[in-house]
Amino acid sequence: VTVLFPPAGSPYQPVIEALESHPQKKFYNVSKLGGAKYDTLPYSIRVLFESSVRNCDGFLVKETDAMNILDWKTKQNHVEVPFCPARVVLQDFTGIPAMVDFAAMREAVRNAGGDPVKVNPACPTDLTVDHSLQIDFSKCAIQNAPNPGGGEAPKPPARLSPLRAQPRKGPCRGQAGCRGPCGEPGRHPAPFSAQIENTPILCPFHLQPVPEPETVLKNQEMEFGRNRERLQFFKWSSKVFKNISIIPPETGMAHQVNLEYLSKVVFEVKDFLYPDSVVGTDSHTTMVNGLGILGWGVGGIETEAVMLGMPLTLTLPEVVGCELTGTVSPLATSIDIVLSITKHLRQAEVAGKFVEFFGSGVSQLSVADRTTIANMCPEYGAILSFFPVDNVTLKHLKHTGLDKAKLEVMEAYLKAVKLFRNDECSSGEPEYSQVVQVSLSSIVPYVSGPKRSQDRVAVNNMKSDFQACLNEKCGVKGFQIAAEKQNDTVPVQYEGNEYKLSHGCVVVAAVISCTNNCNPSVMLAAGLLAKKAVEAGLEVKPYIRTSLSPGSGMVTHYLSSSGVLPYLSKLGFEVVGYGCSTCVGNTAPLPEAIRNAIKQGDIIACGVLSGTKNFEGRLCDCVRANYLASPPLVVAYAIAGTVRIDFETEPLGTGFNGKSIYLRDIWPTRKELHTVEEECVISSMFKELKEKMEKGNKRWNLLEAPESTLFPWDSKSTYIRCPSFFDKLAKEPVSPQPVENAHVLLYLGDSVTTDHISPAGSIARSSAAAKYLTSKGLTPREFNSYGARRGNDAVMTRGTFANIKLLNKFIGKPAPKTIHFPSGQTLDVFEAAELYQREGIPVIILAGKKYGLGSSRDWAAKGPFLLGVKAVLAESYEKVHRSQLIGIGIAPLQFHPGENPSTLGLTGREQFSILFPPELSPRMTLDIKTSTGKVFSVIALFENNMEITLYKYGGSLNFVARRFL
Repeated sequence: VTVLFPPAGSPYQPVIEALESHPQKKFYNVSKLGGAKYDTLPYSIRVLFESSVRNCDGFLVKETDAMNILDWKTKQNHVEVPFCPARVVLQDFTGIPAMVDFAAMREAVRNAGGDPVKVNPACPTDLTVDHSLQIDFSKCAIQNAPNPGGGEAPKPPARLSPLRAQPRKGPCRGQAGCRGPCGEPGRHPAPFSAQIENTPILCPFHLQPVPEPETVLKNQEMEFGRNRERLQFFKWSSKVFKNISIIPPETGMAHQVNLEYLSKVVFEVKDFLYPDSVVGTDSHTTMVNGLGILGWGVGGIETEAVMLGMPLTLTLPEVVGCELTGTVSPLATSIDIVLSITKHLRQAEVAGKFVEFFGSGVSQLSVADRTTIANMCPEYGAILSFFPVDNVTLKHLKHTGLDKAKLEVMEAYLKAVKLFRNDECSSGEPEYSQVVQVSLSSIVPYVSGPKRSQDRVAVNNMKSDFQACLNEKCGVKGFQIAAEKQNDTVPVQYEGNEYKLSHGCVVVAAVISCTNNCNPSVMLAAGLLAKKAVEAGLEVKPYIRTSLSPGSGMVTHYLSSSGVLPYLSKLGFEVVGYGCSTCVGNTAPLPEAIRNAIKQGDIIACGVLSGTKNFEGRLCDCVRANYLASPPLVVAYAIAGTVRIDFETEPLGTGFNGKSIYLRDIWPTRKELHTVEEECVISSMFKELKEKMEKGNKRWNLLEAPESTLFPWDSKSTYIRCPSFFDKLAKEPVSPQPVENAHVLLYLGDSVTTDHISPAGSIARSSAAAKYLTSKGLTPREFNSYGARRGNDAVMTRGTFANIKLLNKFIGKPAPKTIHFPSGQTLDVFEAAELYQREGIPVIILAGKKYGLGSSRDWAAKGPFLLGVKAVLAESYEKVHRSQLIGIGIAPLQFHPGENPSTLGLTGREQFSILFPPELSPRMTLDIKTSTGKVFSVIALFENNMEITLYKYGGSLNFVARRFL
């Protein structure tokens, strides 16, 4: 169990100290245990070390485990160590089976004479219901619905957004619900339009609060209706279990809520301090490493084991140090930096390793940059990417509203245990397995074009590259303009003024934020640049089609709250709506005079946008060169009016008093950006989330749920069912029982993945699970998915080995079938297993190399267990799946090197008897006898005594349940 105070007999009690500045606070001063050896440990390994010291009980975590971590330099990749994270984060698809298991454990403990009230998660757990939403209603569905204004009584507004913004004048264009200065709501009849949004929406024409889109409300209504049974179970769980918190639907995605609300950085329980750390069942759990919180994603069984108080076991990892040096180019945006670092790490081959950032350049990255990099771990294969806490982190936490006193305690504690990174520290950096150097100075901004998004052009080469495009033959880049015509100009009259168009002139400039929502700094950069440009006296030529299309109402919110929206409007970048526009060619036609001038002079006119697509002619048939650029560069090129400009040596234009204004004069510094981002964006976002978390939501608050100690199982339910994992729960473990005369349920080949084993996706109409649901009165339309029915073991067991790509050697072709040998029938895998169980015949699985490859799935072990599988006999295993088999009570057996069923002359049609001795030992040899008289030996793949103990108890669930008897 996660220990807050030293267990009896802990060898580390002497290093418990009081925090000097706050003597009532206690902590393990692990920095005194290793001396210089501790000082050279990577920060991420120091977190592992502190956890092993604090949780050392001599059984689950031993003193030798802590010493192995301290000796990381020599032991990395050679030893396995336990890790007890401070908390667990679940999403609802993986959370439902975990909570069903806890409910079943309460039932079993009561039946065995124990106190069910004592059954609770041992590790603090947060479960976010964020995977239940399906899109039943979309924008099109709403638009095609009868218009409420067409003779029917108008429906009351669903809910007004709490946002506030200054109104500005502008044409209403008939937006439903608009209450702007036009004063006549709905005066221009138009079809009702709505966006699919999960954020509050502002009317793009008056920036006034408007009703939340009907699509959101309808989809949320369907979500609560479809999943009412599961949601009621979650609400019951939140009422009766200690150490569990349920984050209801409509609050946010698991990884965002984890980052923005649940993260502690430093835990404080009863005045005892220790580092925050987390494991979760969401692949984006790694985001929290950007806050200095050690965390990564794991499978359902590992997560459930941690909830039960068991440590995770991992091979002590290599740690790759990523040194950031130099100074970021003033024109480089956060997106440029994140993608460049990701590219470097992918090339460095960091798969399966920890990555840790250090160097003078780290302080130049905001917390938003850091969490984005940490979130991209799957892109470069690292387990996690860790940014130790530093002054940037503390400043961010201050703006999130964290109490000042807590911040002071946090800083003092992290410095006391040397988990605080300080650029001014002269004690040197930790030692790493290898070091990857990334020079931030080498990261330069790019644009893409003029015809294909893959053709990248450095901004400082833009002028010369466009000149080369004029010279090149017509093709993927060239326009083949004769040399004598490359400097031609065409005069044009527009709105009473004369302008001259030339090759490279910008006629379309669109700021689109759909691809830039994950990091607000690039949109803020565009706004701050516009502010400085207006204040300097710069303008955008009126014939340029400028537009601003935010990806969500939240983007408009933070542009408005930071005060930059009016300046964007002044330059012509008006909010035009929330949806795909310019990037899909939905650009308003250019003024006729401009179109005629372009055609008359055969001018290569340009469009610049911050979207993702820029094919020739996509924006407009007379705009032949199109460039993708960051939002601030779109504004810059719009002001310049041309792409044939060298920003270093040529001014954007002339400002007040005839002064030449260069891009460097108005480009916002990263410090300015970070300040506005933290003070205007972060603080308001966190305040809103906190209010949402505290108030909950109306549907959840009104949802009725039982409050009984034991869950009242409904025998008619097809979603929630009490599983049979605890049917043989007893106070004392029994010696491993022999497996006698077992038949082979499946004879599989190499590289069988957890996708082949575990139920996933939709439920096929011809499957065993479909037959079960049909018998319960459900139609195929009501089957839902295996993911939604993870709380029903009857469905999940029937879905085990139901993958149509499963290749069973007994069948000879891909199919979820096998042979029931006593009868000779070919049946669904479940039907054969059910028949074997009725006959009292145990079953095993034969497999080749790398059994259990792929992502960790709890039902890849739970399913075979409920099918009656006693052992798997394979040539080799994926490590995580092997441990999951032990965790559920299935013995992983391995052929000796060079042996397999073929070399041993096995057909799989024999019956197998496995004799387990009274006392098992790690990797011991066992004998197997077949019904044909053949005897051969295999390796019992238990790596340590802890795994043997779990197996003897029937897996981790039963091991923990016996503690309550």
